[in-house]
Amino acid sequence: MERKKLGDMGEKYALDYLKANNYEIVKVNYRSRYGEIDIIAKENNTLVFIEVKTRTSDAFGRGMEAVDIRKQRKIRLVSLNFLNEYHKPVGDLRFDVIEINMIPGALRELIHIKNAF
Repeated sequence: MERKKLGDMGEKYALDYLKANNYEIVKVNYRSRYGEIDIIAKENNTLVFIEVKTRTSDAFGRGMEAVDIRKQRKIRLVSLNFLNEYHKPVGDLRFDVIEINMIPGALRELIHIKNAF
């Protein structure tokens, strides 16, 4: 399966999971000059910036392992850009990672790591 299609499918599973768990979706695939955040959502009074990592195997490591220090800095910069652009009144902020593990054409496992960094 091509990489973009796999990523889109993973994001759809993540969105379905978040909606089923009463998250309010604020923005999907928010882009700035610094990069992209996959999902921005609200859980109660917390604005949550979510990185989704989708994998079909562990051959190159787990999805959560791909969110290294460099990727975390990039996500923080993009989140600051979002806050400056939209001037959203905020309660708390949180950075999560959702790891999606797939088998051909279907979800095998979804792991939600709250406060990942």
